[in-house]
Amino acid sequence: MRSNAAAWPALVGGALLCLVLQCAAWADPAAGAPPAIATPGPASAGRGLTGSPISAAWLDEVYAPARPGPVWFTGDGPRAAVGVALQALASADARGLTTDDYDVGALEREIDAARTGNLAPDVVARADRALTIAMLRFLSDLRYGRVRPQEAEPHYRAAPKDAGFVAELREAVARDRLAALIDAAEPGFPSYARLTRLLAEYKTLAAQPPVVLPPLASPRHKVVVGDVYPGVPALHAQLVRLGDLAADASAPTDSIFTAALAEAVRRFQSRHGLEPDGVLGRDTLAALNVPLAARVVQITLSLERLRWLPPASPGPLIGINIPSFELWAFADASAPEPATLTMPVVVGRAMRSETPVFIGEMRFVEFSPYWNVPPSILENELLPRLEKEPSYADREDMEAVGTDRVGRVRPASDAAGVAALRAGEARLRQRPGPRNALGGVKFVLPNTMDIYLHATPARDLFERSRRDFSHGCIRVREPEALAQFVLRGQPEWTPAAIEAAMGSGVNRTVALARPVPVIVFYTTAIVDAEGRARFLADIYGHDRTLQRALAGDSRAAR
Repeated sequence: MRSNAAAWPALVGGALLCLVLQCAAWADPAAGAPPAIATPGPASAGRGLTGSPISAAWLDEVYAPARPGPVWFTGDGPRAAVGVALQALASADARGLTTDDYDVGALEREIDAARTGNLAPDVVARADRALTIAMLRFLSDLRYGRVRPQEAEPHYRAAPKDAGFVAELREAVARDRLAALIDAAEPGFPSYARLTRLLAEYKTLAAQPPVVLPPLASPRHKVVVGDVYPGVPALHAQLVRLGDLAADASAPTDSIFTAALAEAVRRFQSRHGLEPDGVLGRDTLAALNVPLAARVVQITLSLERLRWLPPASPGPLIGINIPSFELWAFADASAPEPATLTMPVVVGRAMRSETPVFIGEMRFVEFSPYWNVPPSILENELLPRLEKEPSYADREDMEAVGTDRVGRVRPASDAAGVAALRAGEARLRQRPGPRNALGGVKFVLPNTMDIYLHATPARDLFERSRRDFSHGCIRVREPEALAQFVLRGQPEWTPAAIEAAMGSGVNRTVALARPVPVIVFYTTAIVDAEGRARFLADIYGHDRTLQRALAGDSRAAR
């Protein structure tokens, strides 16, 4: 090879570096990120790599003064890892990324130019840096996601992940361990692996000719067992394709909606967050007609969101997925075992009082809690009612509490109490007891949005398939079981003691011996513990927001 270690820094430094790499240094003040370097690529490369930033500090680390030579080339030509890298970039779609982002064709031309150009130092320098930057960007996309979480979820804050792949890249290439480095950059969650496999399945399904079910006789029409529906053959084909009907199920010979089809529809409804009644109605038909390419998009968005999550650490963890209205509690988040506890939850109303996506830490359990009515609920809902119906406060065990240091408690049912509430001289709270909106227990995870988990006397809401009814906090169906989970290891809190405290009507706050991380996240495509693919409604429109961010290729320097 005509270049040597002494010549290499001059070839990739200073003005030549800016010329070759089309430098576009910029900083992100909010993140305190180091300057970024735009990735090389010919003008004809289009969207490709050109102009997409990675951290300049990463490049300095790879090409450190102690090891300034090329990463991907030896004196004999490209290393074996070059082929591994190009193949990984070319198949990025299989990992839920976008292959076009890495402009593999331009990289191949750069590498071919270095190979056929007798390994001229300047050509090798350009090709080597181009592939390094492309691979760093690819690893970064796998490790952190393509967009900053706050672009889609404003309240989301997580501890930064390490960028160990930067320091390990050179050795991984030299020792033919690049494939392992790539795999290690991805989240290690079992759910991520299951979604990646589902992505491959749905890409295959989406490539097949679509099956479209004809409309119902009218918007209000529903097809029940025994009805005639001209779309029965298409319905049968779609249910077989999606796995809700056995592949060897007898094909229909007429247009009768049979009990077997109704049972398959019920399975489909259960997987898509619909009422599993086995009836073919408007919502079920619409879900059956969603293009499978749209399901592929849902899966890729879910993979992106999983990349935002912090690595699983040993110890307990509570996860809540808003679109599926479910809670999972894990005794050890780092272990492969399934959740210790699962239950339905009620979340905030879409468009009105949405539950935010965030990461918190549960620190306290409050038994027989007071409900301190939020100012927005007081002003918009309860004050107008109290003014019209003063007895409502007594009936609902509500009282006014002064906002001064004394905090005098007064009735909220008389004119003076209502006037104090209206003037901001008092706040409204509901006393512990059977009418309390928080039920017998509140799970406290301090946060600026005043979001917490709690019990509820409104038990019927848990029976509904769509459960966005709260003012933003999260109602849990099995509060006793959740209290037992977070208080385990504190032997005085037996199931009997928890039940007694919840029903005592005496307010008591208990600190957890060990804070429990709580992740409130949002994903509309999951694979459950039974291996079923589940697609859920984008109730808050977060998928659309994330799609816009990804379409804009909105990246921040790491």
